[in-house]
Amino acid sequence: MLIGGIEAGGTKMVCAVADENGNLKDRISMPTRQPKETLGELVSYLKKWEISALGIGCFGPLDLNPCSDTYGYITKTPKAGWENCNIVGIFKEALQIPVGFDTDVNGAILGEVTWGAAKGCDSAVYVTIGTGVGVGVYCNGKLLHGLVHPEAGHIFLARHPKDHYAGRCPFHPNCMEGLASGPAIEERWGKPAASLAENSEVWELEAFYIAQAVADYILTYSPQKIILWGGVMHQKKLFALVRSQVKELLNGYVHHKSLYDGIEDYIVAPALGEDPGILGAVKLGMLELEKSSSC
Repeated sequence: MLIGGIEAGGTKMVCAVADENGNLKDRISMPTRQPKETLGELVSYLKKWEISALGIGCFGPLDLNPCSDTYGYITKTPKAGWENCNIVGIFKEALQIPVGFDTDVNGAILGEVTWGAAKGCDSAVYVTIGTGVGVGVYCNGKLLHGLVHPEAGHIFLARHPKDHYAGRCPFHPNCMEGLASGPAIEERWGKPAASLAENSEVWELEAFYIAQAVADYILTYSPQKIILWGGVMHQKKLFALVRSQVKELLNGYVHHKSLYDGIEDYIVAPALGEDPGILGAVKLGMLELEKSSSC
């Protein structure tokens, strides 16, 4: 059996075909252009394969409520041309197969829970820190949804007393995305993050903000694993700085050996490398196929 997966990002789209064990058979990648052109190309690619279902992990905001008239839509996105795009409907009509749908970060944590660093966990959190900050939450054995999908990348943080940067987010002056994303680093320091690798002050400040968010996720979601990734976390020194500051912030309040003796195995990079998102999309397709088969 073959399942299709799409990791739909605002900058690029990754599309792949895999078997039910998560073994990737083929993949393509393309820039995210306008919907008609981009989605048409993806449909043409997927039609070359006999896939039983498709999963889409998508940039948002999204309507994930199956009872809504706009379920499966990208909603009020700043991505020009994509607002109110019925992405699920387009693929359902073209391929006539079940289509699973969730946020890109929820897809990523699903991939890691199924085949990666969080395998065996029934609660885990995936945080990607790059152009923006996104958080995928797997809680009590399923992806977390509520009023809308979690927007924990915009959690409010206490400012560092020496940080006078105004913040990048147009909605919140002191949220994680506004203070700790890649563009925030570049705007604050006047250089891209990659060129600041040897500046310890940059990464100590970055860890100050990331650790606050991670400590808050521990206190609110109580995950069994926290996975950090995205372009900013490619600075490997950050992991040790974040782990150390998380311990200081929690200050012994949460009593579990994973947070103290084993924190190197608790706050980790993804085990699937750069593939959590696309493999999570494949798993979304598998889950939708199971759901449709049981109806």
